[in-house]
Amino acid sequence: MRQKKGQMKIQQMAFMLIAVTLFLVMAAMFILMIRFSSLKESAKLLEEENALSLVSKIADSPEFSCGSAFEKPRTNCIDLDKLMALKSRFKDYAGFWGIDGIEIRKVYPAGNEECTSENYPECGKITLVTSETGTGVSNFVSLCRKEQGELIYNKCELGKVSVVYGGGD
Repeated sequence: MRQKKGQMKIQQMAFMLIAVTLFLVMAAMFILMIRFSSLKESAKLLEEENALSLVSKIADSPEFSCGSAFEKPRTNCIDLDKLMALKSRFKDYAGFWGIDGIEIRKVYPAGNEECTSENYPECGKITLVTSETGTGVSNFVSLCRKEQGELIYNKCELGKVSVVYGGGD
């Protein structure tokens, strides 16, 4: 009889150890789930920050930027004359910036017509590469070009650069 009571106590202890272990495992899984969900949010925020940085970096790259063509160097300024010259040769830059799509659009004055050599500068957007998939991000920039009236002067308009990346992954 005493032996049966001892076996019963051992079984009770084993069941309790299993129950406590299962509880601790489930609690650990819950904590890890909370931590990983915040990690995903942090990764998404970091990705968005990197994308905005990429847009500014592209706008300030020598192929796009106003540089010293205007009175003083400007940040987030795109030279439209340079961009139109680059548009026909943009395939040479495939993969250079690691992007899948890029579009430059005039915000003010607004326009939807694609820029060509025939209708430039009376147009509204320049599409260098199109992409239907991926993460898109945009940023506002100055779109400047040389205009000729009685004198040659700089004409700047408000624009928006939209970049799509990560569509092929």
